[in-house]
Amino acid sequence: MTVPFYVSPEQITRDKADFARKGIAKGKSVILIQSKDGIIFVAENPSKALHKVSEIYDRIGFAAVGKYNEFENLRVSGIRFADLRGYAYDRSDVSARSLANAYAQTMGTVFTEAMKPLEVEIIVAEIGEKIEQDEIFRLTFDGSVVEEKSFIAIGGENEKINEQLKQEWNSDFDIKKAISLAYKILSQLSNGEKSLTPESLEVAILERSKIGRKFRRINQTELKTILKDRKSTRLNSSH
Repeated sequence: MTVPFYVSPEQITRDKADFARKGIAKGKSVILIQSKDGIIFVAENPSKALHKVSEIYDRIGFAAVGKYNEFENLRVSGIRFADLRGYAYDRSDVSARSLANAYAQTMGTVFTEAMKPLEVEIIVAEIGEKIEQDEIFRLTFDGSVVEEKSFIAIGGENEKINEQLKQEWNSDFDIKKAISLAYKILSQLSNGEKSLTPESLEVAILERSKIGRKFRRINQTELKTILKDRKSTRLNSSH
């Protein structure tokens, strides 16, 4: 009679966590920055068909890194959750907090019960009337939820990005300054590789002053103008 192979629950959990972290680290980074005018998402994403940043509901945005098919399923389920809650109660009852709790249950259940964990990390953000009222939640592969403030980077070299954001972020930033800072940091990290271009970025904002649905994508023309203005300002200030 053969003795069945035994692996402790602690070892299984560690192996799953290591597997998920390695998968997430392979993905290109996503940066979120709060500003007085809104919440800015900047993702390194050369694909024009597959979005890493999306709208979930009126005031709520979603960003993710990792396996596209897995976080796309989460995005779609989040939209369904928000639509049902808004229809059954009121649109104002749909919040980033309730959405983050729903995602945490789903991701935690998969991590605990499935053979393979989700190789994703996501951000759910809700914009308020003032910067102090913004709500930002980061969810990891095991369903853990962390409330964030000011800025957060996920995927890729997120630790280096967060360290630089910590040094340079300012609550007085407007949308253009926030986008320019994210571009500068990502450009510095891409040295030695193919140079970072505006075409390889996906940029969207939750705009505080916008009436109705707050989510808006920044198109390539607008993005190039923002980055060109930043370059001109920097050159003029150096003279």
